[in-house]
Amino acid sequence: MLKCKTQQWTTIYMPKIAVNDINIYYETGGIGERLLYISGTGGDIRNKPSIFESPLVDHFEVLTYDQRGFGQTSKPDKPYSMAGYADDAAGLLDVLNWDRCLVIGISFGGMVAQEFALRHTQRIRKLALKCTSSGGAGGDSYPLHELANLSVEEKARKTIELSDRRCHRQWQTENPSAFQPLLDFTVSQMSVAVNYPEFTIGARRQLDARKLHNTWDRLPSLSIPTGIFGGEFDDISPKQNLENLQLAIPGSNLQMFKGGHLFHLQDKNAWPAIISFLKSE
Repeated sequence: MLKCKTQQWTTIYMPKIAVNDINIYYETGGIGERLLYISGTGGDIRNKPSIFESPLVDHFEVLTYDQRGFGQTSKPDKPYSMAGYADDAAGLLDVLNWDRCLVIGISFGGMVAQEFALRHTQRIRKLALKCTSSGGAGGDSYPLHELANLSVEEKARKTIELSDRRCHRQWQTENPSAFQPLLDFTVSQMSVAVNYPEFTIGARRQLDARKLHNTWDRLPSLSIPTGIFGGEFDDISPKQNLENLQLAIPGSNLQMFKGGHLFHLQDKNAWPAIISFLKSE
């Protein structure tokens, strides 16, 4: 076990632990009520900025992990499912003796969080869904599997455009000084694990599971306090999809921010709003 102390709390880098049929790599850090953070498509704890650089760690004990197929977690070459991803999260909580906690899911992680909430309702005290979709009649997130065969740079350019519709191709061409750092950052994020063994297997299997995501007809059964958060300019998880989530989940609330798919990095009001929801009674 390695510990990295920063001010009042300690990030703990743990060895992989056996959960279901895989070994999961996870980290914890922060102080406060327990909070599970479920990452998005291609999520890798090694990517920066990490969740431990966010304001969450000043308010909660944060647990995050590399999901099956990515990062330092196992990448078995067999079909993955959204139910399986949800059961991985529940299994991780079991091993760590986390009985009940707050949950945040971002993008693909929000899809996993929906399945987790439906399959393991008693494990969640409050649910925050960020820039995600229900699938089915509630609307699909952008089909990212269609970008799978692009070069890293072209995939990054397209992802930037989808993540924030203000960053369209004309804007990219006309604003090179603003666009180039954004492109460099996106390419670096996408390149973290490309050269690691079995990366392509995990990426393909995750996207295959993502294509089949559909919680729409089951969401009205949820009774967990739920906050839904999104960016006004997001074309991966459009505003209409978030509005549909609010309609489907009883008692849920929707807040939109000035940004795209990464609105929490673009709008200074986003993290305080999410934290306020999680800490409210």
